[in-house]
Amino acid sequence: MSGPFHLVLRTAIRERGLPLDRLRSRLAERGIQIGLASLSDWQHGRAWPRRPNSLRAIAVLEEILELPRHALTGLLVSHHLTPFRPQQGVDEYHGPMGELLDALPGSRDWTLDVITSEHVAHVDAHRGRSRITVRRLARARRDDVDRVVMRYFGAPGSAIDRVRVVPVRNCAVGRLLRHPEGRVLAAELLFGQRLRAGETWVWEYELHDPTPCEAENDFAHAFRRPEGTCLMEVRFHPDALPARVHDYFRADLYVAKHRLNELSANAHHAVHVTRSGMTSGVIGISWEWPD
Repeated sequence: MSGPFHLVLRTAIRERGLPLDRLRSRLAERGIQIGLASLSDWQHGRAWPRRPNSLRAIAVLEEILELPRHALTGLLVSHHLTPFRPQQGVDEYHGPMGELLDALPGSRDWTLDVITSEHVAHVDAHRGRSRITVRRLARARRDDVDRVVMRYFGAPGSAIDRVRVVPVRNCAVGRLLRHPEGRVLAAELLFGQRLRAGETWVWEYELHDPTPCEAENDFAHAFRRPEGTCLMEVRFHPDALPARVHDYFRADLYVAKHRLNELSANAHHAVHVTRSGMTSGVIGISWEWPD
């Protein structure tokens, strides 16, 4: 079981089938008084256990929920490195990406609820993250939704002016803006028709980045709004296999990473992680090349 603290806790509670009032009673039997509101906030990421009594409760919850030792407490150790702010999406008002979005009216509007998303990075024989495929299914929150704005962060060393956005399914590229110094790109994806409120739409596109990017071996997805299920996959060329791979979480775009789990490539030279119910932050996969 992996993921940010609140997701691991929520998943464990669901799998054990214990209601929160029963968890509270079990904690009370061991002399730990925790309110239902606190338990609810912890599992939904609205609050983070900080006080000594709360930290004792987390250690005991590992036993009650039959989790391995440190399965929960281990996720709290490096929390001070990544301030947890799940009440809101990642900060898109600052930095190079903020500048691009300022130039695209409506780019930050909440017009679609993402139901599922799949993000696949293809690493070529030269160790470059040369192609990324993104497929998403979403539901319109209001009438007349006819586009979405995609974001792309190039790795250090990438030439953002050489990155191409290629529509694959049910979309076309509209306005496309680049920030060369910041190595970021934002582009409108036009659906070709206006959706009614409640109507679903699926679209797919590819990003082609021909620049070898060995400086930072990383693939990530940031959450602006609550999403359903997100799949992240990295597929390695047989001639460019990494020495080590791990997934990570960061609370915002420009804060430190919180390393989570080591990942093992399958027989097809691929690794993946999946998350459900994310409301904010960034999930990613990072790897190291052999010496």
